[in-house]
Parts: sequence; C-alpha cells; structure tokens
Amino acid sequence: MKNLIEISKIVTKKKVRKIEIFDDHSLKHKNSKFNEFYEALLASKFKNDRDAANFLYSCSPTDDKYRQLKSRFRKRLLNTLFFLDVNLPSTSNYERAYFSCNKDWTLVKILLSNNATHTAASLARQILTTALKFKFADVIVNCSRILRKYSADIGDEKNFEEYDQHIKQYQNVLDAEIRSEELHQRVIMNYYKPPSKNQDLRERIDTYCDALVGLSEIYDSPIIIYNMYLVWAFRYEMLHDYQAMLEVCNKAEEYIEKNPLYYQTEKLATFQLKKMSAYLHLRDYKNGKGNAEKCLKSFPAGSETWFTFMEYYLLLAIHTDNFVNALAIYNRATSNSKFKKMSGQEREKWNIYNIYLNYIAESQKSENAILQSQRKSTFRLSRFLNDPLLFPKDQRIFTVLLVIAQILFFIEKKGYNAVSERIERLKNYANRQLKKEVYYRVIQFIRLLQQLEKADFKVENLSNVDKYYDRLIETPFAYRGLISELEVIPYEKLWNYILKQLQS
Repeated sequence: MKNLIEISKIVTKKKVRKIEIFDDHSLKHKNSKFNEFYEALLASKFKNDRDAANFLYSCSPTDDKYRQLKSRFRKRLLNTLFFLDVNLPSTSNYERAYFSCNKDWTLVKILLSNNATHTAASLARQILTTALKFKFADVIVNCSRILRKYSADIGDEKNFEEYDQHIKQYQNVLDAEIRSEELHQRVIMNYYKPPSKNQDLRERIDTYCDALVGLSEIYDSPIIIYNMYLVWAFRYEMLHDYQAMLEVCNKAEEYIEKNPLYYQTEKLATFQLKKMSAYLHLRDYKNGKGNAEKCLKSFPAGSETWFTFMEYYLLLAIHTDNFVNALAIYNRATSNSKFKKMSGQEREKWNIYNIYLNYIAESQKSENAILQSQRKSTFRLSRFLNDPLLFPKDQRIFTVLLVIAQILFFIEKKGYNAVSERIERLKNYANRQLKKEVYYRVIQFIRLLQQLEKADFKVENLSNVDKYYDRLIETPFAYRGLISELEVIPYEKLWNYILKQLQS
C-alpha cells in the first residue's frame, strides 16, 4: 500500500490530460492527418519532407502547419514505444525480458526523480531478479547501484554487501561485453570496404578473434560469445574460407540450442544467413536447400529477413543451374503479399532476377520445357529491349546488369548491331564511371565483351581474352549483400554461356 500511495501522489500532481499514442482505437479514425501520415509512411510513399508536406497539405516542408504536425506526430510515435506488444510469438523470452527490464528501469528513474524511493527500490528488486536470470550485466549494475544506496540509507548492511558484490562482479562482465562489442563494431565498420582497402582489417582481425576467445573463456556472457562467433565468421568470410565459416556458424547454433534462455531471433537469423552465404559461395545446392527450407520456417513469411533469405536461396539455385527450382523460389517470394511493400531498390533487384530467369528460360526452351511452362507471362521482351535503362548513380550496377541482359537476348536473336551498341555503352561505364576497386569483376567481364565485338562475334577469331578470364577466376565472386557485388550469374559462367550460344 505504501508504494501505491507514493505513485498516486506523483500521478495526481503531474498527470497529463490525455496520452497521445497510436493504438488500434486511434488508427480507426481514417480522416485524421496523423493517420494519413502514418499510413503513407508504412506504404513508403515519402522519400523526404517535401514529399510528405505536399501529400498532406500541398505545401512546402517549411510551412508551419506541416512542421507542427510532424513534431506532434513524432512525439506520438515515441509515446507509443512505451506500449509495444513484446508478447508476439516471434519475440524470444530473452528479448521480452530485456525490453521489460529497460522499460521498468525508466520507471525506476522517474520514481527516484520524484523522491518515491521506496517504490523505486521495490521495482528495482523485481528488475534485478529477471536481470540475474538472463545475465543482463548492464541492468544488474544499474539496479544494484540503486539498491545499494537504498540499503545504505535504511542501514541494511546485509543487503548492502549483497548488492555491492553484484556491482563488483557484473561491472567486470559489463566491461568485457563492451570490449567485445567494440571489437565486433571495428570489424563491421571496415567489413564492407572493397578488399583492396581492407588490408588493415585483414591484419588486425586475427588479434580481435584471439581477444574474443580470451574474453569468452573468462566470462560466461551470451553477448561476448555471440560477438566471438560473429567476428570469427567474418574472418573466414574475408579469407573466402567458407567451409570454416560454416563450422563457426554451426558452433554458434549449437550454443544457441544448448542455451535456450539466451536465444535471440536476430542472432540466430544472422548465423543462418551466414550459412546460406557459405553454401552460395561453395555452390552447395543440396545442403543449401536443406538449410533454407529448415530456416525459412523460423522467420515470419514476408519479413525483411525472410526476403533476404529467399534472395540467397534464389542465387544459390541459379548459380548451381537448378533453374526450375530458382523459378519456383522467385514465384514464391514475389507472390507474397508483402512483396509490394519492399523498398524500390529491393524490388528492382527482384525485377533483375526475373529478367535473367526469363533469359534462361528462353535460351533453354528446347532443352527444358518445364522451365518454359512455369515462367510468368507478364514479361514483355520487346519492351525490355527498348528500355533506355537509366538508374541513379548509386544504383548504376542495375543499369550494367540489365544492359548485359539485353546483350544476352540480342545474341540469342543474333542482333549483333544492337549488341555492339550496348557493349560500347558498357565500355564507357568501365572507362569512366566504374571504380576498379569496387567493380573489378564486372570491368573484366566488359573487357571480354569488347574482345568479342572485335572478333565480330566469331568465337574462332577471339584473342586476348585469357588475361581477363583469368582475372575473374583469380578474384572469385563474393557477395555480402551489397548491390555493387551482385552477379545474377557469375561472370565467368556467363562468359561461357555466351560462347556456347555463339557456337550453337
């Protein structure tokens, strides 16, 4: 009762007349500007403030009415965060517990700032019990500090010593976790740089791996162990040792299986996607398919992770010539109701996959009737071949991939004048707009196409191609999710397709 009295006094003095949040009730008012704003954001209708201001009020983004709405809308969104439903089936016990601890910790700080020390201490003890169960070092230290002070104030020496011991023990764990996060973040910060600019990380990552192993041997912390496995996976990925990367991911999954209390959906998804990447680069369709079908059940269909997994699954099928399965994977992904809500860039990638699948179906129509029968009839070849294909600078690789696709179709049709025009366009990209350290492989492929044009598209006349082809072999395909690295069909394989097509 003492706690309820303390809380009631605070609420009576400082309560607001209305709490503005987005809940099911408020979202039923479809004529509200708040709801218009909310629904349009979910539908990805805006790229910037100018789009939003024009949509809502047909005004400039500097107009007071738009700025006021945006400010109030932001506040309402932030208020809603305190009432998120963390009891969804996809949320793990670990994630629910961490969210609840931090939400309640905010209440502890509010209570303390209003001198409700008894209630704050009572709530902190509840949080501490959960935090100790899940080994939330940061929460344990924060709660123990509050409770140690409270114990000192009321002269409770026994509890004072207990909370002091928690602080000493878990402050060391917290420091180790922070160090493990730092090492992981140093890898992430440099990981996506081109290999030619990544030499420093290659030299340092061994030290990071050893340091993380050392920390994991001293402290039994899921955060440290997850970071250790992730950094080791990155190390082997950088070395293109995909078999070793698979072994690391399997060990990580074993740890998750043996420690269900620390299970986190996001961490498991990361390791499963790393495994999918390994199977893609090893071109191991049998094991990759088994992994994909098993893991896809772990993600809600239509989620961002689900689509990413489907993309790797599709690429694996294409790269291993399992084209009927590739088409089935493509149809499965694009028929999902949430496909249309993906970002424009992600949808464009899937459009490129569609075009290449149509090329494969067309080029193999005499050999693979099943593939021909299963492709969608919405693809219009003549429209695609006449498309000028202009993408923004940051998506130039889309232009390159689609111009290459046009070349493939024109070679199939023996339209060599059109092929020459497009090779010239690619040559200009390679000479002026594609950075060698980022687009090394595609540049080598363009050089091969240039030699093809010089040979008047006669294979027997080809010369000076070995050096470009060898460079592709020496610098193998490596895809980490960056669009600059995307190859629907690996370039060395695509080159052999073209030669076979010209000889048929």
